[in-house]
Amino acid sequence: MALLHARTLNALGLLGCSAILLVAFGYQFLLGELPCPLCLLQRAAFAASGVGFALNIRFGSRPSHYGVTILSAVAGAVVAGRQVALHVVPGTGGYGSTLMGVHFYTLALIAFVALIGAVGVLLLVGEALRPETRGQHDGWLFGKACLLLFLGIVLANAVSTAAECGGGLCPDDPTHYEALDAWLKDERRLP
Repeated sequence: MALLHARTLNALGLLGCSAILLVAFGYQFLLGELPCPLCLLQRAAFAASGVGFALNIRFGSRPSHYGVTILSAVAGAVVAGRQVALHVVPGTGGYGSTLMGVHFYTLALIAFVALIGAVGVLLLVGEALRPETRGQHDGWLFGKACLLLFLGIVLANAVSTAAECGGGLCPDDPTHYEALDAWLKDERRLP
């Protein structure tokens, strides 16, 4: 595989992780659906999966970077599978909205499995991992744009999670931003 193709595929993988996080973030702010603790763990797993792609874009494709993506996706699939198992029992209902009639945790499980398969395919095309292709990614605008977008989304999700959970455990069924509410409550007490 040519160097440009490897870079492009890694940038597209990072863009995919960013898109998933953006959709979840959009539902959170546009529809007011706060993520549950398992949802937050799935977001963290997508962010960690994206780190492997980001490392490949920045430093060149390496099996260890793909390993970061695969292990993160496996952890995310376990969490998403747990949430699917919680709601698969008839009569328990689902949690949150759906996209195309499917709950987000089910879509996340599908996305994590697809991500593992896609990275497996990238690993099979070994020419992208040749030592002479490593580190030759400077100056590539699309890759840098994907990196900046990803970093912005991950930072926004971290701030949102801190606002939702405050300094303690995240509520099982969140209804408001605990840290933000506490801060506003303290602001009203000031003279």
